[in-house]
Amino acid sequence: MHTFDVSICYKPIDVIPKLILQSSNFVRNIKNLHLRSSSLKINNINPLLKFLSSNCSSISSLFIPSFKGTSSSTAIEYSSQSSQLIKSQKNLSKILFFYDFPHSTLLNSNCLNTLNTIILCNIDFKNMNFLNEVFEQLNVLESIHIIDCRSLDFNFLQQITNLTKPFKLKSLFVNNTFESIELLLQKSGDYLENFGFESFNLFDDEPESQLFELITKYCKKIEFFELCEFNSQNIYPTFNLIKNIQQNLNYLTIDLDYDFGKYFYNNIAKISSNILQNLGQILPPKLEYLNMSLVMNTNDFVIFLKKSQNTFIKKLLFKDDGIQDKTGKDDMLHYTKEYIMRKERVKYFAFRFYTNKWDELYDLEDEVKEFSLHNIVVQNYNDLKIGKFKRILEE
Repeated sequence: MHTFDVSICYKPIDVIPKLILQSSNFVRNIKNLHLRSSSLKINNINPLLKFLSSNCSSISSLFIPSFKGTSSSTAIEYSSQSSQLIKSQKNLSKILFFYDFPHSTLLNSNCLNTLNTIILCNIDFKNMNFLNEVFEQLNVLESIHIIDCRSLDFNFLQQITNLTKPFKLKSLFVNNTFESIELLLQKSGDYLENFGFESFNLFDDEPESQLFELITKYCKKIEFFELCEFNSQNIYPTFNLIKNIQQNLNYLTIDLDYDFGKYFYNNIAKISSNILQNLGQILPPKLEYLNMSLVMNTNDFVIFLKKSQNTFIKKLLFKDDGIQDKTGKDDMLHYTKEYIMRKERVKYFAFRFYTNKWDELYDLEDEVKEFSLHNIVVQNYNDLKIGKFKRILEE
């Protein structure tokens, strides 16, 4: 076996670790071990990790789940077995830590001269005081990804800025601002390629606007930009950022999929209108991917289609979070055909809209055939969607 990857776990799948152990030679030379589902049962994982620690040293890519908050002896054993597995590997080049970051394990491992990629997801860095020691000793580290982590405070930043070698931060996804972010961007902004911000603040927030200004100032190489659930004050700093990174921007997601009642719906409709009216003309000539989840009305939608005519988009996704009647849906489909389909401006396309239920263009057989005549492949929205995890984990 070359790769064992479990991202979604149903009850029957949970017996696979047991089955693997019954054919142990099958996994002795495994290269990629990706156990990304926290619903896997810890009792079934421990024997597998123990076996691999003693019989397999060939893993190059390792993702293992966290059982944080579990205080049982089984969980303690899991922590020990996972640490031992890391230490036993001789060619480990990529690792994902989820919730827990046992940084001392890396210091005592064989991967100091092989590990080039670290993905840190949902880690709380509070009271971690030896980060600089870890990163100083990882001699070939080329790519660091920080996803939705907490306590990116002065203690964390001081350790990073004191490093004698570059801190090659390739991805930064955050859902709040923090005072010391400018120090991080001064240190690592030249390396940043993937950036995302998800705000849970529906009202204007000056620090959030300052965040976009700092990203614009220090980060010129962003290829993947994901903006979710933001407020009106962030719109124009966002436009400035997009214009500033046009040369490298290749993946863009703007998602306003709130669900907080009529007042917020009306507010989001106004923000969506502003985006549709002003985004098209600042897009680069070519994009690999554009995903827009907005409250759309036909007039603003047409404005966007007209103003973005000079951009070829390989994968284009629309998700209309507004409530359309049949006439509104038909109008939007008509203009989509006029400005996108007939001009063959995309290669792959998905359109999801809401009438009395969620509908997909993909489910309309005649429409799918018509698009195919113009060399456009219509796909399911979720199948075509590229989120931050897919972007990073599949690189």
